[in-house]
Amino acid sequence: MVLISDEGATPIALTGARKARGSLTQARIRWVILGLIIIFAIVGGRLVQLGSIVTDTTIEGQARSVISASRPAILDRNGMEMAVDIRVPSLFAEPRRIIDVEEAVKQLHQVLPELSTDYLRSRLSGEKGFVWIKRELTPAIEEKINHLGIPGLDFVTESKRFYPGGSDASQIMFSVNIDNQGIAGIERTMDKEDVALLQSIGLARGQTLTPVTLSIDMRVQHIMREQLLDSLTRYQAVAAAAAMINIKTGEIIAMSSLPDFDPNDPATALEGGRMNRITAGKYELGSTFKTITFAGALDSGVVKITDSFDARFGVRFGRFTITDFHGQNRILTVPEIYKYSSNVGTIHMMQTWGKDNYRAFIHKIGFDDPSPLELPEKTGSNIPAKFSDVGAATASFGHGLAITPLHMLSAVSAFVNDGNYVPPTIYKRTDAQAKAMYQPLVSEHTSMLIRYLMRLNALEGSGSRAEKFASGYRIGGKTGTAEKVVNGRYSSNLNFNAFASAFPMDNPKYAMIVVIDQPHRENPQTGDTAGWNAGEITGRIVQQAAPMLGIAPDYSVMLDSELTPVELR
Repeated sequence: MVLISDEGATPIALTGARKARGSLTQARIRWVILGLIIIFAIVGGRLVQLGSIVTDTTIEGQARSVISASRPAILDRNGMEMAVDIRVPSLFAEPRRIIDVEEAVKQLHQVLPELSTDYLRSRLSGEKGFVWIKRELTPAIEEKINHLGIPGLDFVTESKRFYPGGSDASQIMFSVNIDNQGIAGIERTMDKEDVALLQSIGLARGQTLTPVTLSIDMRVQHIMREQLLDSLTRYQAVAAAAAMINIKTGEIIAMSSLPDFDPNDPATALEGGRMNRITAGKYELGSTFKTITFAGALDSGVVKITDSFDARFGVRFGRFTITDFHGQNRILTVPEIYKYSSNVGTIHMMQTWGKDNYRAFIHKIGFDDPSPLELPEKTGSNIPAKFSDVGAATASFGHGLAITPLHMLSAVSAFVNDGNYVPPTIYKRTDAQAKAMYQPLVSEHTSMLIRYLMRLNALEGSGSRAEKFASGYRIGGKTGTAEKVVNGRYSSNLNFNAFASAFPMDNPKYAMIVVIDQPHRENPQTGDTAGWNAGEITGRIVQQAAPMLGIAPDYSVMLDSELTPVELR
């Protein structure tokens, strides 16, 4: 169709115009589509780029999952909490996001005045990813910092170890570092890569954290520590330690070593003398070692409980003569040698038995190896591989060789447990589990003889001070007063005292060792030998702890009469 204007102008082709407009529209659509494709390509490329970036999930190289991980709670044998995790906020920064470093430093220093401005400035400056500012803060501090509104600051919630009992069991628990990793003690044991141990206590990797139950009774633990604290004041001692064991199961019921520290403040563990003397200290334990000599000699059959030995004169070795501290200067029966703690009589018993047999027995009862207790802080003994004549003589009454108090405690425990040794443990153990581990060290008859001798010493010998305070609980034991070695020589003025005991002797259930380092006389009327301090502290602990352990007092004289061996009745 062609239109002609009135003036006779050129006709307009409507069809062509429409085609032109259609072509323009199509071109515009193509450009829009192309633009959209480019936009989607850019977005897609960016998404691919972002997806290929590994997100930084660490703070100064430490994974956040590790930071926020918890440790299992630790309970005593009665379910009382000994260690728990509490959740606390820790402040970190992303320096690249800090807009005004000086302003951030000024505001943070007002909330955290203990942090210097130089420290804050160094942490908030630069292009670092994530850095710690202050860890283990309180919720109140967290709220104040949030109110500052400083971009680039944030919090991560992590676990902080808390010990409800404070110092009561510090040498057992020890502590953890800022990253909640065990430093020493049972906390360190729990972190060891020992799969068998982890599984045995219900902590296999990947499983839900199950509370760890220890063999410790916190009631007894508190009593023991309080009495040891009292001993430091009462006897002006430099250190003291004690441990109690269930002789049937090998479970450590209580263990304390002073001076100690506060596990809630791990830095206090670095102060001098904060070691576990029961497991990591080795000492000459003096006449407590006579129980070892008597057990081996009597079990051999070479020495009998009815024998007698001449203690009228000292035993001479070259220029040296060994005598008794309180000599009776007469022939003594075997029970009298033990009761009067005769060095001379003990040497004669050992010599009758034979020094090589004596050395072999020491090895048999495990004194040459470190204790199998699960705590990492432990040491071996210092015992000559072969005894000379004089070496065997002094060793028979506890001089010239050094062992840990835990070694002595384990041996005494076996001697009164019908002769059966069971490895000590810090974890809870059933009677059935313990019996499967029994290792006979001496015969049941020898065990009966040792129980009689230990009870005799408490009634009539150096253990009478312990009996005074623990009357009715039928305690028995052996004291040991050893002169300390100073600059390579024995000092006549400084003692290391010990008392190894068990109770109740008519049916033994628990054994205990108490050691006091450098005690002095409580008053001019008392003494400084072991009976006056280590013995007394033992009696005080038993007096308070026995009722909690289900042991009732019994004052029947028939119980002691029944302990007397048939051969001596």
